[in-house]
Parts: sequence; structure tokens; C-alpha cells
Amino acid sequence: MIAYPDTSFLCALYRRQDNSPAAAAHFADMKEPLHVSTLLLYEFRQGMRFQAWLHRQNPAKGFPLTDADRTLADLQSDLDSGAVVLAAAQWPDVLSRAELISRRHTKTGGHRSLDILHIATALHLEATELLTFDKNQRRLARAAGFEVRP
Repeated sequence: MIAYPDTSFLCALYRRQDNSPAAAAHFADMKEPLHVSTLLLYEFRQGMRFQAWLHRQNPAKGFPLTDADRTLADLQSDLDSGAVVLAAAQWPDVLSRAELISRRHTKTGGHRSLDILHIATALHLEATELLTFDKNQRRLARAAGFEVRP
């Protein structure tokens, strides 16, 4: 069984947030590694770097660079250990699927590009579960046939 997360799940797993206990418990109970794509890794890593930049501009926003670096190191450790695996995606197929999802759901559901791309990637990888804390993403994942967790 393949579980594919979105960025909200990764953020909760690697940064202390309200959803962190649920993310950590689900991750600990998984029998298979967590599957990620290069796109998901890029979005997550970019988000961490951006939050560090925000904090540098205004200490009331984002979080310190040391926190971002620790978060990225924790993710890399899980990649190195095999707890998180990079799944190869054929991007022309993913984009084709994303276009279909967009056509069917965006006008009525207001879905964002990266959310659609994560759903399309999960479909392409034949994932059975989508891991997210994003309410709108959960609706789209269910419409695409996924079991949504945690």
C-alpha cells in the first residue's frame, strides 16, 4: 500500500504544529515507507527556506534558519534511512492527469495547482492513501478515490 503525503502532512511531521501528534502517530504506524516525489520535496524545502527568509525580514514571522535547517536535516535523515522514499514520476502522465482533475473539479472546488499536482502524482504512483490536513485537499482526494488520512 502506497501512502502519498501533501505538504501539510510533511510540515506537521517535521515541524511542531497542532497536527504534529497525528502526523507522527500515523507515520509510526505505517508498514511501508512514505512515498514522495521530487515536486513535493521541492515544495517542502522551498517552504522551509522561505519561512527562514521571512523570519530574517521580520522576526515575528516565519521561523529561524536553524529551525529550517534542522527540519530539512530530519527529512534527509528519513530519506537516507528509507523511511521516506523518492518515487519516480513520469511528469507528462502526471500533468495529463492534473489537467483532467483541474477540468473536472477546479471550477466548483477552487483547487490550487500544486494541490492538483499532488493528487495527480499520487494517482500516477498508484497510491491508495493520501495524507493531508488541508480541508480542500481532503475533498479533492476523496473525489479522486483516495482513502484520506490521518
